[in-house]
Amino acid sequence: MSSMENKSDTIHVEVAYALPDRQRIVALEVPEGCTVRAAVMQSALDKQFPDLDLATADLGIFGKSVSAPDAQALKGGERVEIYRPLIADPKEVRKQRAAKVKARKDAK
Repeated sequence: MSSMENKSDTIHVEVAYALPDRQRIVALEVPEGCTVRAAVMQSALDKQFPDLDLATADLGIFGKSVSAPDAQALKGGERVEIYRPLIADPKEVRKQRAAKVKARKDAK
């Protein structure tokens, strides 16, 4: 197989991970049909971020969560994003904020 044929069997994708103070985007050439999870594993970002578990992390493509990252194949040019676990439930945070506002109004 020539290098020209081999090149056509791959696609270019990016894998991104960010912390509040640091981010990394890894450009990869992966085989056509590569799954979202396989690309993330190939990125080896867990070497740069020791607390990151690539095997279980929630993943998305361009800001949209992927429900089956072990089955969904990537398309050329897509950016896979590795999501950090939420520290707090957004609904709960909104409820707490609303309760504080109500308490201030009731105190007046």
